[in-house]
Amino acid sequence: MAQVKVAVVGYGNIGKYSLQAVQAAKDLELVGVVRRKESLNKKSPELEGVKVVADIAELGKVDVAILALPSREIPEAAKALIEKGICTVDSFDIHGKDIQELYKSLDAAGKKSGAKAIISAGWDPGTDSVIRTLLLAMAPKGLTYTNFGPGMSMGHSVVARSKAGVKDALSMTIPLGTGVHRRDVYVELEDGADFKTVESAIKTDSYFCNDDTHVHAVSCVKDLRDMGHGVLLERKGVSGETQNQRFQFLMQINNPALTGQVLASCARAVVKQQPGCYTLPQIAPYDLIDMDLDEFLLHTV
Repeated sequence: MAQVKVAVVGYGNIGKYSLQAVQAAKDLELVGVVRRKESLNKKSPELEGVKVVADIAELGKVDVAILALPSREIPEAAKALIEKGICTVDSFDIHGKDIQELYKSLDAAGKKSGAKAIISAGWDPGTDSVIRTLLLAMAPKGLTYTNFGPGMSMGHSVVARSKAGVKDALSMTIPLGTGVHRRDVYVELEDGADFKTVESAIKTDSYFCNDDTHVHAVSCVKDLRDMGHGVLLERKGVSGETQNQRFQFLMQINNPALTGQVLASCARAVVKQQPGCYTLPQIAPYDLIDMDLDEFLLHTV
């Protein structure tokens, strides 16, 4: 079977780890990286021998584009690629109606162009969504609590970093239990920036306004940065009529490394689907791995 030709669009933390995951997969072929024009001349040793362009059209045939972009840039970028017939996978992380709107938009575009998309394919939403779905199947009635951290939230850090007057930022997620969290945001200010203005801009953003958010000014964010993160998923519910069914799923991870790996696995899976849009729980787990069926049945099932 021919290798799936993959382009990585965006080259921040997620882009770097997505590139590593694609290069490590025997059934995926990295055809290049798409960066903003102003970043084309940046020296990155790991890109030695990799074609780096500003327009995906310069890469020739691309089966799948991994969108390693900030979430707020994904809807427009994904739709444009889907309309060109290029499959996409992304780690869009804005929960709720935003995911619904992205799903409907890309589903309609994919069914028209013949392309496929897997959205929100990081670890939350993403692999955690799959675990929550399995827990729901095992105990249909009950409560599930998702406890993040403690660790760095990439999406929240990007949003905090985008505010006027912010030179660098780090958003930490602190679990308080039963799905309740605190956001500790550390900002390194530009010269002359007003802390109160920056604090207000962060706290009122939709990424932060629903959580207990604390903003701290620091002299150097780099000294605080740690890409570790984690999650504890808990469910207590009912199987049939049997109560007190209790489940826990725990992981401690490098945040962008896991996100990049999931995106690469979804690049493998997306080409196997019918045209349209999918979330990760809608994808058969076997589609995500590169394994012979006989080996899978013998050693995994």
